[in-house]
Amino acid sequence: MDLQDQLKNLFPDHTPEPEESNESSNESIWLQDDPILCKYEKRKGKPITILEGYTGASEDFKKLAKDIKTTLSVGGSFKDDKIIIQGDFRDKIMTILKDKGFNVKRVGG
Repeated sequence: MDLQDQLKNLFPDHTPEPEESNESSNESIWLQDDPILCKYEKRKGKPITILEGYTGASEDFKKLAKDIKTTLSVGGSFKDDKIIIQGDFRDKIMTILKDKGFNVKRVGG
């Protein structure tokens, strides 16, 4: 007898709620027609990658920043409608954004 069957026997009136998946949260991000600009800069001698040009809600952009930072396992921040990622990860970030359906334009270098 499965655990689900035992729970159904104990609680016959309970109906389980469907679990949310991470894919549904990615689909809720608003996609835009204009490309997101991916820049490379050095600040205080250290390389950073800057993403800007998103025209949707700032909450969606924050969610996108968190997803990029956890995928690459790097630090970063969200300031003034820009995502700042520590290190030169332009190629990896561009592939992540293209997989999500964004248009990305590489600026400089």
